[in-house]
Amino acid sequence: MQRSAPRTRLTRILACAAVPVMLVAAGCSSDSGDSGKAEGQGQGQGQGNASASASVTPSPSQSTKTVEPAKFAKLPEVCKAISTKTTASLVPKAKTKNGTPAASSDLASRGGCSWNGLEDKGVKGSQYRWLDVSFYRYESDASLGSGQERAQENLAKELAKVQETPGAKKLRTVPAPGIGDEASAVTYQLRKTDEDFVYTSIVARTGNVLVLLSYNGAGYAGAETPSEKTVTAGAVTAAKEAVAAVAAANK
Repeated sequence: MQRSAPRTRLTRILACAAVPVMLVAAGCSSDSGDSGKAEGQGQGQGQGNASASASVTPSPSQSTKTVEPAKFAKLPEVCKAISTKTTASLVPKAKTKNGTPAASSDLASRGGCSWNGLEDKGVKGSQYRWLDVSFYRYESDASLGSGQERAQENLAKELAKVQETPGAKKLRTVPAPGIGDEASAVTYQLRKTDEDFVYTSIVARTGNVLVLLSYNGAGYAGAETPSEKTVTAGAVTAAKEAVAAVAAANK
């Protein structure tokens, strides 16, 4: 009986050698009653792998953040965002009647246009006017926030830039109701080319779009400096049209 043990053992080894590799670990890894222990270890390992898999599965809080979709998908044609009637009124002798577009590498995200001109009134002097408008559109991004949130953040930054205009005098900031979702008007005076210029800049947000508008003017050769009231009224009119153009472009 003792001599038959080696032969029996050899027979089992040869039998296992003929079994596919995946089955060897399950049924042929032991020559004794340790197979039960191996099964227990195998189950424990399987549970460990399952636990490991579960540990890397993202929880709801770890899942990709969802953000509100951007309200507006495109911008208006910038130089047509303010009507010809309004630009002719605010800049009577504009060098370029239809406006001068600003350079932009992505017109779907940003664009600008400006008008400027000098109206000669003979012995009464001359009146200079400048109007410009810029649009910035923000997409929603899981890591940066919704387009609306990004526009709000940048509105504060743009407003701060205007308020820090070098050389500005008598600067004041007031709310500009009725222009988009939120807007502020900054008025100030600036001395340039030996003349006093009066400025009104409006920083407005409509959805995920920022509208930055500036209107200013000065009197030359003895002409009166335009009043702050007149300049602000013109800026507000143009800003309202620019904001309305965003909605119209996305209908």
